[in-house]
Amino acid sequence: QVQLVESGGGLVQAGGSVRLSCAASGRTFSNYGMGWFRRAPGKGRAFVAAISGSGGSTTYGDSVKGRFTISRDNAKNTVYLQLNSLKPEDTAVYYCAATSSGIAYNAAVWYNYWGQGTQVTVSS
Repeated sequence: QVQLVESGGGLVQAGGSVRLSCAASGRTFSNYGMGWFRRAPGKGRAFVAAISGSGGSTTYGDSVKGRFTISRDNAKNTVYLQLNSLKPEDTAVYYCAATSSGIAYNAAVWYNYWGQGTQVTVSS
């Protein structure tokens, strides 16, 4: 069992930056691929970014490429999402997820564990 707790969300102006963190507890963190997803108001869940267990492979959703960066610190059992050049359309609840496969999947169906989410609101 893996427990995930996100933090770092809040209100930010367009063009600004914020860093989200996801702290994991449970089994060996480096065995898990980690992903970030988001759900905007009135929309479905969307893939944002993912990173493999070792950190050597990352993948991003098209709408965030070049603006967001995913990283992880396996010694701290934490995955990060750096959000830069934020736009109002980035407003959403951001969720951290873990997959026991260790692979950086871009589909929610492959993730076994989910956090409770953290709100990011971008004002124009």
